[in-house]
Amino acid sequence: MRMLWSTKKNRHSGFRITKKLDSVKYFVYIAIERKEAILDPQGKAVEHSLGSLGFRQIENTRIGKLVRLTVEAASPAEASVVAGQAAEKLLANPIMETFSVIQITDKPLLSTSRPA
Repeated sequence: MRMLWSTKKNRHSGFRITKKLDSVKYFVYIAIERKEAILDPQGKAVEHSLGSLGFRQIENTRIGKLVRLTVEAASPAEASVVAGQAAEKLLANPIMETFSVIQITDKPLLSTSRPA
């Protein structure tokens, strides 16, 4: 664990430093997909193929991205704010895509080890 300065939201100037805290590594998962008004040709192709395989009950298929960030923060809420700012500024194109922080954990959800 590293020492980290805790921050508090200030309505005038954004965040301000309040006190020193221990930081924790959080795994933050962000879902990014095209806006509903934007066509998703990859989603349409997958939906068509699924229908051909007998999955006719599946509709409105959208293909997106799942991004996992490892964020050092004092709390899950702070990790969510940092990840949301990263998505807003870089990870998602606000003209074509929407994003949502969908999960914050202290362990990765998917195994990072590869089979031998």
